[in-house]
Amino acid sequence: MYINCHSHFSFKYGTMSISQLIKEAKSKSINTLALTDINCTAGVYPFLKEAEAAGIHPVIGIDFRNGIEQQYIGLAKNHHGFFEINLHLSFHKRKNTPFPKKAPKWQHVAIIYPFSQQYFELGANEYIGIHPDQIKKALRSTWNQQKHRWVLLQPASFTTQQSFNIHRLLRCIELNILLSKLPQTEQANKTDQLYTLPDLVDRCENQYWLLQNTQKLLNSCNFFEDYQKVHNKNGILGTEEKDLELLRELAYDGAESRYGTPLSENQTSRIEKELDIIWQKDFVSYFLINYDIIKYARKKGFYYVGRGSGANSIIAYCLFITDVDPIELDLYFERFINLYRSSPPDFDIDFSWRDRDEIIEYIFNTYNTKKAEHVCLLATHNTFQVNSAIRELGKVFGLPKTDIEALINYVSKPGNYVPDKLGELVLKYSHLIQGMPNHLSIHAGGILISQHPIHYYTATDLPPKGFPITHFDMVTAEEIGFAKFDILSQRGLGHIKDSLEIIQQNRGIEVDIHQIAAFKKDPKIKHHLCKGHTIGAFYVESPAMRMLLAKLEADEYLGLVAASSIIRPGVARSGMMREYILRHRKPEERKSRAHPILYDLMPETYGIMVYQEDVIKVAHYFAGLSFDEADVLRRGMSGKFRSKAEFQRVKESFFKKSLEKGRDTKVTSEVWFQIESFAGYSFAKGHSASFAVESYQSLYLKAHFPLEFMVGVINNFGGFYRTEFYIRELMACGANVEPPHINESIYLTSIQGKTVYLGFIHLKFLQKDVINTILKSRQLEGSFLDLKDFISRINISLEQLLILIRIDAFRFVAKTKQALLWEAHFLLNKQKTKIPSTHLFRQVGLRDMQVPILEKNDPRQDILDQLEIMEFPLKDPFLLLKNNDVPDTNAKDIAQYIGKEIQIVGYLVTVKYTRTVKGDTMNFGTFLDRNGDWIDTVHFPPVVKKHPLTGKGIYLLEGRVSEEFNFYTLEISSCQRLSYWNAAEE
Repeated sequence: MYINCHSHFSFKYGTMSISQLIKEAKSKSINTLALTDINCTAGVYPFLKEAEAAGIHPVIGIDFRNGIEQQYIGLAKNHHGFFEINLHLSFHKRKNTPFPKKAPKWQHVAIIYPFSQQYFELGANEYIGIHPDQIKKALRSTWNQQKHRWVLLQPASFTTQQSFNIHRLLRCIELNILLSKLPQTEQANKTDQLYTLPDLVDRCENQYWLLQNTQKLLNSCNFFEDYQKVHNKNGILGTEEKDLELLRELAYDGAESRYGTPLSENQTSRIEKELDIIWQKDFVSYFLINYDIIKYARKKGFYYVGRGSGANSIIAYCLFITDVDPIELDLYFERFINLYRSSPPDFDIDFSWRDRDEIIEYIFNTYNTKKAEHVCLLATHNTFQVNSAIRELGKVFGLPKTDIEALINYVSKPGNYVPDKLGELVLKYSHLIQGMPNHLSIHAGGILISQHPIHYYTATDLPPKGFPITHFDMVTAEEIGFAKFDILSQRGLGHIKDSLEIIQQNRGIEVDIHQIAAFKKDPKIKHHLCKGHTIGAFYVESPAMRMLLAKLEADEYLGLVAASSIIRPGVARSGMMREYILRHRKPEERKSRAHPILYDLMPETYGIMVYQEDVIKVAHYFAGLSFDEADVLRRGMSGKFRSKAEFQRVKESFFKKSLEKGRDTKVTSEVWFQIESFAGYSFAKGHSASFAVESYQSLYLKAHFPLEFMVGVINNFGGFYRTEFYIRELMACGANVEPPHINESIYLTSIQGKTVYLGFIHLKFLQKDVINTILKSRQLEGSFLDLKDFISRINISLEQLLILIRIDAFRFVAKTKQALLWEAHFLLNKQKTKIPSTHLFRQVGLRDMQVPILEKNDPRQDILDQLEIMEFPLKDPFLLLKNNDVPDTNAKDIAQYIGKEIQIVGYLVTVKYTRTVKGDTMNFGTFLDRNGDWIDTVHFPPVVKKHPLTGKGIYLLEGRVSEEFNFYTLEISSCQRLSYWNAAEE
């Protein structure tokens, strides 16, 4: 009876979730319902699923609107109709053009025009929608001639006065206006709700035939008629059988390349086993497409890493999708694909951030056709969070910024602040809209490739990134049968790729970065690992990871694989990270500390759950859960399903079956606590192994080509630390690091032998067009001779020139910085801008000037200039201290003072904020001492309150030295930021 229902996927308009809409319809005894969200199809599949479960006949469509003005509603009569309206919506949304007044001549769509539409002769599938408030007027209008084509247009957008209030607030957020300024024309009618049939009859003034027309229309719509079931792209060679033969051929060719010939029986049987399961689960084409993507990447010289549970596959290893040997690590394929698994798996393939877009473009160009689109990026639904909702609603209610920030602080930590009535309203409604979808966003890397045109399943938007996105999210995609291709990017791969190029340029050496077997035995890498000397290396450079590696004294591949997973919050939170370290360091205590059943299941990890596979093993062998139930646990741990009830059912089954197997109740509870602690954090072993491979590659470059590697890290601007500390690591490795140089520097940082020139990019106020002009002039006319030559060739303002002089970019000129500054002002005559000059009409014959006697430059001023212009100093920052005579200990001597109080002067590198179980804030700090050695600190809550870290700078640290597993930390009792030198005070 309802042909125009809106969920909250009518962004910033509708207020009901899909569940609320179905629940409301059920309570009103409504048995047929059409979901027609405004210019969006995100809710279609959840609606179909929940309506079917509730015994309601679902009809789907789209409410086509320009802004809030309704043009027409399209109801899909079948799946082909859904395809037609998706195409129409996608075309206009992607072109950003308004919808026309008249709908296209669709074949499988019922079109409902609002009564406000100018009169015309309706076609076979066209209707006029009459709102209950419009019936009397409509009966007197020209539309009365086609009364047999009337249907009831009773919109349903909210349920109560409160949800209507939410609707109005959402409209204000959308329009960025005050609530008091919201016009009637920009909001819905307060009566746009669901009613019972008797109430609806009353609203129609007993025009019962209108309801009959509406019901007849709804009954004619059946989405599942001619339903095109989701099929991922298949038949690469024409038939599935040919595809299988190609996959088998590629797998055996790759196996010979990986393992040599002849293959062992173990390798052959594993290949055949996987091929059989891949065939049964209809995943042959999925492997072939991934292989095609990788083949293109290798052809283009793009560096990549295949990771995730896909690393459990020997086929993936043989196709070079991954670099992890599943036989070596005893990874079982069923973690990736098994006959019990209902959801489709996927490969995660990381590319350099510079290469990823070209890979995506290749996929779109290759798998789309001229007739239809088959490729689409996955969307995510960006939702309102409390803080963002407070900011938005605060503006709607007209609150000043200070009040809005006070409300946000009040939510996180209630104190003496008491919100006024408006503040209370903001807080109330911010919690009510929390979790509502705000807009579509782009999934991190998911791509769908469908056999049927993609618009059979979703409309598409075109965000600024330039590739179309679905309207549904990852969970819905999995539920309806799509297997996504995860094409991701990370800076770590850019580090490696760029480092290889820099090594070739600077040292003439070509490095084969895929010699993983040799890297695992490399003594230099082993040393870096066990000492935690990993700055710049992907995934193993954070303070927490350096600490873990040092405590484990990990120098083997398997140890690094385990460490990559142990560092995750789930293992640490359960207390098992420390237990793992203890058992690793004390082999004689492993069996006695572990539960015998768990130790038998997981001897490699000493009876401790470290990987997702371990949890599945425990669930199956310890508790007796089926692999199907164990897979629910796995999905629960990765946060990839929405049903809490399903997870609760498995939990109850875990305890029930454990008791039936005679397990001790206390032990069962402890085991479950470990499982629960993994939720959202645990890694598949193959995923950790993939990370470990990339870490080894980074560490090989760091160990053997440290200068070139660190330049690669700096040029990718990604990693745990700020650029400054990668530069300091570069200096510690023996490089001579120079600030930007007019004749030597390029846009990015470069290296010549052992001399590193920082790139112009590090000068934060220097304009890009100035940089390009300098580089182009140097390329065409050679190096600059002096400041006058530079000014004659480069069109530059005084402000831009002063940046270059202050950073000492003209140090090749035999003049002081002060003299050059004086000369610049003289030559440019204090102009803020200069009239453009060309090569033909450049300034020539600039007269010489007599520079007055200037005071000598203070090196501390150079440091201040570097701090202002680059945000970090190249020279020793400790020179800036107002008092440089503070007695302190060197970090390298800290082992001599275990249990004793010492003081160290430290330059703050990074600080991690965390909370204790009581909710109090504590810090973990990382500092550099005067010699450039690292100091790790712990700041417990009382110290944080009394002596908080107050930003960048140099601190006097006092505390007690503690040691655990030969790793030393300073437990801070007092810290204070030291004052810097001020020239004005002298």
